[in-house]
Amino acid sequence: MSVVGEVIAEARSRSQLTDLGDDSFHEGLIALLDGAQAAGSFNELGLAVLRDQAIGLLRVRLSVEAWYHHHPEIADQQILPPLFGLGLPRTGSTALSCLLGEDPRARSLLTWESGAPTPPPEPATYDSDPRIAEAAVQISLIDEMAPKFKTMLPSSPTGPTECLQIMALDFRSAMFTALGDNRHYEEWLAGCDMTSAYRYHQRVLKLLQWKFPTRPWRLKSPAHMASIDALLTVYPEAKFVMTHRDIAQVIPSVVSLFDAMSEYLRTGPLAPDFAANQSGYWERALRKTLAYRDAGNEERFFDIGFAEMRPDPIPAIERLYAWLGEQLTDEVTARMRTWWETNPADKQGVHDYNPEQYGIDLDALRAQFAFYNRRFTT
Repeated sequence: MSVVGEVIAEARSRSQLTDLGDDSFHEGLIALLDGAQAAGSFNELGLAVLRDQAIGLLRVRLSVEAWYHHHPEIADQQILPPLFGLGLPRTGSTALSCLLGEDPRARSLLTWESGAPTPPPEPATYDSDPRIAEAAVQISLIDEMAPKFKTMLPSSPTGPTECLQIMALDFRSAMFTALGDNRHYEEWLAGCDMTSAYRYHQRVLKLLQWKFPTRPWRLKSPAHMASIDALLTVYPEAKFVMTHRDIAQVIPSVVSLFDAMSEYLRTGPLAPDFAANQSGYWERALRKTLAYRDAGNEERFFDIGFAEMRPDPIPAIERLYAWLGEQLTDEVTARMRTWWETNPADKQGVHDYNPEQYGIDLDALRAQFAFYNRRFTT
């Protein structure tokens, strides 16, 4: 039996369930596991972590399908037009999503429910669900394994998270690229049709909101820029808020982040061309989104520069709400200010990195992204 066959069999055995829904996930699972094995960049622990993660995701998918089987009415849920946070990583998008998450009139995808969406959350226990404590334990384990990580991208079990975890249920997700250098999977992901991942994304959102009053979702992931066409196939009325920052502050920080995340899972240092590979990916993602904007869709985007959020983010949030046609109440403003004041950027320590360590020439990087910097950061 192949590694993929073993992983699927193990997931079914552990969950005592068999229905994985349609087979859209299968091609990505093959690309991920076979690619990691062939890459030679994952150590024994790295391959084991990837295998266990695949089993866990398949178990979640099995459970999602079981809930739909027993409650087909979940499919009738209506997802209101979402607001998606876009923009390069390290541009303040996480802070923005946390601020927007302070508005109880909208719904964010929280860390704990993203990792364990079944059983569907209940309004009465939403703030005390035992999965919150379980997610906190998982975050603590990651902090122990990669202590640098929390200084770069601190997380909370009850805070908003990116869409990548639930897209990974279809094994079409940039989440996997953070675990190690798997060029085969990256190349497959860049060329595949991402529509099925967004359809499954929507399937999970319907499950999560099933027992709650319908509220608009506030979602985010920088990686959505690379697949904005597929996103719009599933969410044709979506709007976007896009954060911006000087590219020289972005790419070195992203590479440093991935370095810390994969440090204990790989056989050696990052590949010499890792930084160039990352800058190439984000250039393509930006160009794809900007091409969509320039094709008569500029009115669907709202832009926020990194400096606009500091030292006080509320004026930028007020402009965003006005653009959305929504009222930013005094109560929500107070909640946002409290979050901002209690979560300074250096709360978990300072993220230090040296671009030269990764062979990054900042002048060349700015020249590569001149099309972006001129438009949004100057």
